[in-house]
Amino acid sequence: MAIIDANEASWRRSVHAERVDAVLGTATHEERIADPVEAFLWTYYSYRPRELRRYHPGALDTFTDDEVSTWRGYGPRAGGFGVRLDFIEQRRSTLEFVTGFLRATGNRTAQHGCFGMHEWAMVYQQPQDEVRHAAWPLRLGTEATNKVVEEVGVRCTHFDAYRFFTPAAVPLNAFNPTRESQRELDQPGCIHANMDLYKWAYKLSPILPSEMVLDAFENARRLREIDMRASPYDLGSMSMEPIRVETPEGRIEYANEQRRLAKESMPIRNAIADYCEQVMNLTEAFDEVQ
Repeated sequence: MAIIDANEASWRRSVHAERVDAVLGTATHEERIADPVEAFLWTYYSYRPRELRRYHPGALDTFTDDEVSTWRGYGPRAGGFGVRLDFIEQRRSTLEFVTGFLRATGNRTAQHGCFGMHEWAMVYQQPQDEVRHAAWPLRLGTEATNKVVEEVGVRCTHFDAYRFFTPAAVPLNAFNPTRESQRELDQPGCIHANMDLYKWAYKLSPILPSEMVLDAFENARRLREIDMRASPYDLGSMSMEPIRVETPEGRIEYANEQRRLAKESMPIRNAIADYCEQVMNLTEAFDEVQ
């Protein structure tokens, strides 16, 4: 467990603030939720910009200054202030679940044959005015979009994408994911499973360091951009070049992007799981000493 003096704590907070400012820019909340890429990060996920801005050192570090002393989950410890042991123990079941879930997902063979059809299945056989992002037209129109879904097929393993399928699209999926089967089905090639690394990271704040949460956020944004580029929506007005998964060339491009992003996501997945294990091992050792 590292002791962080006031000077280093101030430097860390400053670096984090600069990084968050660069990531968030000057967009207002209204502008963010009007953007189909950004909206997902701020509506589907529940972490707010103000929470992303607050710097947490992580449970393995101790600050000598008292700025964190009144924050949720913090209290005095040897050498200064940090995340309280009883707070960590209250979250132990979550730490254990997330660690096991991420290890299981990471150890599974990656699949790259879905071609992003989950977004298409969410608008299958729906009128334009009823689709999830109704402000954005479908690139191919309703009938052609339906035909692509039927011809390419749907092979989605991720429950939190599958649950937004239209009723007509549900029986077309090669899998029947449920919340209970998520641990057995989530796999490291999945765009949405990799985006969810951000969810797991912020749910464990302030136990996890803010650097790790922000890494996962930036990763989720990159993934969401590919998600939307491969979607059935026409986002040309946003200068987003579509990945035309309705064509063989587009499906190859999507699978290559999927592999690249899966490779970039794996270190983040491992870092979160590793840190959780270190925290749990530390608290167990502390209990033994007591």
